[in-house]
Amino acid sequence: MLNMDDFLKPLLLSSVLMIAACHSPPKDTPAQNSVAIECLCIKDTASGAQITPAQLIAKLSGAPIVIVGEEHTNVRHHQIEHWLLQNLNQTRAQGSVLMEMIDSDQQTAVSRLKAESLAGATISPTRAAEAMRWKSGWPWELYRDVVMTALKGPYPLLAANITRSQVTELYNNPDFPSGALSSRPQVREALSAIIYLMHDGQISGDQVKAMVAIQQHRDRFMAEQIRNAPRPALLIAGGYHASKDIGVPLHLADLNVEKPVVVMLTTEGTTLTAKQADYVWSVPVEKAP
Repeated sequence: MLNMDDFLKPLLLSSVLMIAACHSPPKDTPAQNSVAIECLCIKDTASGAQITPAQLIAKLSGAPIVIVGEEHTNVRHHQIEHWLLQNLNQTRAQGSVLMEMIDSDQQTAVSRLKAESLAGATISPTRAAEAMRWKSGWPWELYRDVVMTALKGPYPLLAANITRSQVTELYNNPDFPSGALSSRPQVREALSAIIYLMHDGQISGDQVKAMVAIQQHRDRFMAEQIRNAPRPALLIAGGYHASKDIGVPLHLADLNVEKPVVVMLTTEGTTLTAKQADYVWSVPVEKAP
């Protein structure tokens, strides 16, 4: 069972009714500073050994599915994701990249941009964000480098989130995906406890139920997208979605899909075990302004 106080508390579940509010066009700001990669900062949870980023790449190179769990506001996590995407693709050809930050109703626009990029068109970050209707809830300056690298790569960039209308429907009429593992009481109880904690207990039982339903349908959609995605597949999502004991890995097992390798990006002081992740990459606490 999760330690609710320690397990990535800065990671809020995606806001249940988050909408793509009107916003000013993103600006082409300088790229994020490169993360210091030469470190002994990654824990192999199976052995307890500390490994280097280069050793992690070697271990991930044969995995058909890699799930990277992030703290959404941690700048260094996004730098690491960008580094992983670049270096995994150098080790073996990337089959597909999936992102929680892209809803299914954005896929047509994303695929159109991808086609333009592969045809040789120069696409600026500003135009990319506007064309794909990037949601303001995901700060573009944090995700830009990963998205632009994925758009330029010879592999599909795929949506891994349900739409706003689906979220609204689930909030008003909650139901749950079926599955022997993901439907276990301890899984839904853990998710309920996380949601209750994050709202400081100021939330009704019906609201908790609706939010758990939304979380699990998001997890199931991510799993379905991975099932259909070209291999090797890389999913970038929030830490709770990535967690082996409450998130997407359970839904993959329910769908009889290959077992993923989970890399959890955390902040120093967070304690995770092999129950939640295969590798834990810890960085100092650093949030976006």
